[in-house]
Amino acid sequence: MAREYDLVVRGGTIYDGQGGEAFEGDVAVRDGRIAAVGDVSGAGAEEIDARGKLVAPGFVDIHTHYDGQATWESRMQPSSWHGVTTVVMGNCGVGFAPCRPGDHDRLIKLMEGVEDIPFPVLAEGLPWNWESYPDYLDQLARRRFDVDIGSQLPHAALRVYVMGQRGVDREPATQEDIAAMAALAREAMEAGAIGFGTSRTLNHRSSDGSPIATLTAGEDELTGIALAIAAAGKGVLQVVSDFADEKAEFAMLRRVVEKSGRPMSFSLVQSPVRRDNYLTLLAQVEDAVSAGLEIKAQAAVRPVGVLFGLELTLNPFLPYPVYKEIAKRPLAERVALLKDPQFRERLLSHPPEGRVRGRLKDWSNMHVVTGMPDYEPTPETSIATIAERTGRAPEDVALDHLVSNDGHAMIYVPVLNYAEGNLEPARQMITHKDCVPGLSDGGAHVGTICDGSFPTTLLTYWTRDRTRGPRLPLAHIFRQQARETARAVGLHDRGVIAPGYRADLNVIDYDNLKLHAPEVAYDLPAGGKRLLQRASGYTATVVAGQVTYRDGEATDALPGRLLRGAQAAPMAAAAE
Repeated sequence: MAREYDLVVRGGTIYDGQGGEAFEGDVAVRDGRIAAVGDVSGAGAEEIDARGKLVAPGFVDIHTHYDGQATWESRMQPSSWHGVTTVVMGNCGVGFAPCRPGDHDRLIKLMEGVEDIPFPVLAEGLPWNWESYPDYLDQLARRRFDVDIGSQLPHAALRVYVMGQRGVDREPATQEDIAAMAALAREAMEAGAIGFGTSRTLNHRSSDGSPIATLTAGEDELTGIALAIAAAGKGVLQVVSDFADEKAEFAMLRRVVEKSGRPMSFSLVQSPVRRDNYLTLLAQVEDAVSAGLEIKAQAAVRPVGVLFGLELTLNPFLPYPVYKEIAKRPLAERVALLKDPQFRERLLSHPPEGRVRGRLKDWSNMHVVTGMPDYEPTPETSIATIAERTGRAPEDVALDHLVSNDGHAMIYVPVLNYAEGNLEPARQMITHKDCVPGLSDGGAHVGTICDGSFPTTLLTYWTRDRTRGPRLPLAHIFRQQARETARAVGLHDRGVIAPGYRADLNVIDYDNLKLHAPEVAYDLPAGGKRLLQRASGYTATVVAGQVTYRDGEATDALPGRLLRGAQAAPMAAAAE
C-alpha cells in the first residue's frame, strides 16, 4: 500500500521555531518539505516515534569555515553532530576562490594563519579544480553533503585575484581595482553566493605573520563591492573588525549599508581590555535598525576561548627553550621526557626570556579540563588557585595535568566574552533583539577550539544546566538558532516547522542531551589532526526529509546540496 508521506515524526513536543509555546503533535514530510503539522492521520514510508522528545527545526550555523573541507568531505562534522542542517562558510574574508594557480599557496597560508588549518592538510586536500568563484560553486554543486551549504565570496581572495601583490601589501585600491572587484562580486552573487565576507582585524594574519589583505581596505572599496552586490539584487555582507574606535568604525559600516541597501552582520564579542565595547556597539545597532537598516550582530554563546594541550597547537611551555628541543617529537616521547625528573627540572629552571604572550603565562585564566570543559569556569579550577591551594608552583600544576591521560589532557582558556569572570555579557548579547547566534567557526581552528558544538551549548547549558545566572527559554533558543539565523542570510525557506518549509528537523532527547569531552582525531588529509566534540541526545536529525543522523551516528543519506543564493519563503508563509 502506498504511504501518503515520506516521513512522519509522531507525538513529539513541537517547538516550531517561531518563538511560541510548544505543542504536542506530528510532523509529516513529503518531497523534502513539511506537508502537515498537528494530528496527522496518514502514514509515512518511514516513521519516527518522538513521544517524550522535543521536535525542533534544523539549526542554521551562519559562521563556519568549511570552505576546504567541503571540497574533499561529505560530512560537515562536527557541526552536523549538533543538530546543524545548514552551514554558511566564506566568513572573515578567507576562502579559496577566486584564485589564480600561482596564488594557491598564498591563500592556503592565509587560511592556515587565520583559521589554524595546517598547510599540509589544505595542500593535499584541496583539488583546485577551479579558478573563478562561479567555478568553485560549480564544483561544490557536484558534491553531496549531510547539510546544506551556503558560500560567501571571500574579500581577501577577491582582492589578491584583482590586485596581486599590491592587494597582499594592503595598498589602497584604485578606481579600476574597485570596478574589477565589483564586477566579480556581482558575478559571484548571480552565480549563487550567499554574500560577501571581509575582515578588518589584526588578529587575522597569514602563517608568515603578515596581516590579512583586507585589513585596511578603504570605505570606497567596501562601498563599491556592496553596490555591485546590490545591483545583483541579492547577497548579504559579513564583517569582522577590531572596532578599535567603535563609533567611527561602525559609522563607516553603517554608511556602506545605507548606500547599498544590503543586509549586514558583524561579529560581536566583549573585549577583555574594553569591557563595555559590546554595549556601545549594541546601542549603535539599535539606532541603525530603528532607522530601517538591516544590521545584525553575531554573538558567541560561550567564551571565545582556546584549549591548550601537548597534542594541540598551543601549550604553556611552548616558549620554554628546553621544551623547544622536543616540541616536534611524537607525543609519547614528549610525555615520557616531561615525566622524567631530571628533564623536568631542566625545563622549569630555564623559563623563557623576554616577552611571552599573556594567554601563555596567565595561570589565573587557565582552567584544568577533566571530562567536558566548564564553559563558565570559576577561579577554583584555575591553575593559579590549585597551585596556591596545594603549595606548588603553577608550572608544576600545569605540567602534571598536561602529562596525565598519556598526554591527552587539556586546559581551557577563556579569552573573549569573559572579562567579568562569568557569561553575563554573552547572555545580554544572545537575548538582544538584534543579535543572532554565530561565531562557531565550524571547521576551523582545528588545533585550538571546537566551537561547532555551540548549538548544543545553547540547548544544554543556557536552558537547563546553568547555575551561575538566569537560564533562557527553549522557545527563544530554537527561534534564534533556526529561523533568525536563516533569515539573517536570506534563507527564508527553513528554520520553521510549518507546511511548505524545508523539512530540516531535529528530534531531541532533551533530558539526556549532553556534550562530550573534546578529543583529537587524525582524520584530515595528510594525516592532519583536529579537535572534535560530539553530543548525545540527538535522536534524529533530518535534512530535506531524510534522516542523516540517528542517535549521533551518520546514516548513508547525503541530501545536502550547495545553496545557490537566497531562498524564498514558502508561498503560504510569504502571503501571511
